[in-house]
Amino acid sequence: MVLAVLEAHCGIRLSGHDVYLNVAGGLRIQEPAADLAAAAALVSSLANAPLPADAVYFGEVSLSGAVRPVAQAAARLKEAAKLGFARAVIPQGAANESGGEGLALNGVQSLAELAAEIAAHGTPSPRADRRAREP
Repeated sequence: MVLAVLEAHCGIRLSGHDVYLNVAGGLRIQEPAADLAAAAALVSSLANAPLPADAVYFGEVSLSGAVRPVAQAAARLKEAAKLGFARAVIPQGAANESGGEGLALNGVQSLAELAAEIAAHGTPSPRADRRAREP
């Protein structure tokens, strides 16, 4: 679903690529809050723009490309701060949450906004750039 939204609303063509997502420890992700992190990883890979190691991403991605708040945002931010993360990329609606003292919060409203932010820091390879533009 995340691949379809990236293609439809962000103009990122991934249909010509083999896409693999590996979750540490072989866990199965059934949590909608992981949508934003998965999307960020996919865009990061295609744009050759590494995500910051000190950042945490969470939020649900809707079919329209909007980033929705998730349950227990304050608890998630508090745990991220405990684990040593310095920043959090979260849904705009959760940007007012407390609990992540010491975290720099970056609220995003849409997946297109996040994709543009990540791509701006990347240097796509000529091969990846050519494939992304092919119809």
